[in-house]
Amino acid sequence: MNKTALVIMAAGMGSRYGGGIKQLEKVGPSGEIIMDYSIHDAKAAGFDRVVFITRKDLEKDFREIIGNRVEKKIKTDYVFQELDDLPEGFTCPAGRTKPWGTGQAVLACLGAVEEPFMIINADDYYGREAFVKVHDFLANADLTKQGRYCMAGFVLGNTLSDNGVVTRGVCHVDGKGYLLDVEETFGIEKKGGAAVGKNEAGENVELPLDSAVSMNMWGVTPEFLEELKSGFAKFLADGAANDSKAEYLLPQVIASMLKEKRVTVEVLRTNDKWFGVTYKEDKETVVKAIRELVDAGVYPEKL
Repeated sequence: MNKTALVIMAAGMGSRYGGGIKQLEKVGPSGEIIMDYSIHDAKAAGFDRVVFITRKDLEKDFREIIGNRVEKKIKTDYVFQELDDLPEGFTCPAGRTKPWGTGQAVLACLGAVEEPFMIINADDYYGREAFVKVHDFLANADLTKQGRYCMAGFVLGNTLSDNGVVTRGVCHVDGKGYLLDVEETFGIEKKGGAAVGKNEAGENVELPLDSAVSMNMWGVTPEFLEELKSGFAKFLADGAANDSKAEYLLPQVIASMLKEKRVTVEVLRTNDKWFGVTYKEDKETVVKAIRELVDAGVYPEKL
């Protein structure tokens, strides 16, 4: 079996909502944050180490608040996403203040991650089932055959917020369970027995609540980092280098590779309920849900 790594995108942890850093909201009965549950589930599923993607200016606080605790439980490493970490020949455009998106974030792992790895967001609770399924896919991957990836496919109805609309990547899946494409869909909310939102063209769409959606939980093999490297250079050369707001995003990278038929992505369906603190009002819902999981014996009172 292959060694496996969990890569957590946490470079955006300086972003605020409602006066606090949402990734550090305490949601567990003993002060746990959402990330603690992800790492707990990943370790239980068999992942061998955690790699945090953060920023140099956040490193000291990150280690003190999170990293030093995690290092006692599982092998832990750090890589850094930086605004000016660009391919040779490119410079950061004037006025740009934010890094270049999730694709550039994961690209920071080049040279540091050489085993199959899973990518997740820092502020999403995914549930145990997805970690087990993605781990088993990666642990048994044939590394002589490149471009065979997977993603956790969540049930749309299990990812909606009661406190406002959400954006989701709605997945189109073939009859064998492989991803055809991901369509970014905006302003999604539950309406009756379905969900409604707007597609990329701004048209109203109705979605079945059992639609598969991506929550940025991908399983990939090491060569994907080289794909990100060459793709990022092309992204910049095609005009993004002069755009202060352009983002190099994982779903778009993978969608492009799918279109070119250079990869396959198996959609691993999970029925676990996703939780996240998109709105400040969501915290109460997450705290209640974690409490119920603890009471049911899924997690201990103190991780």
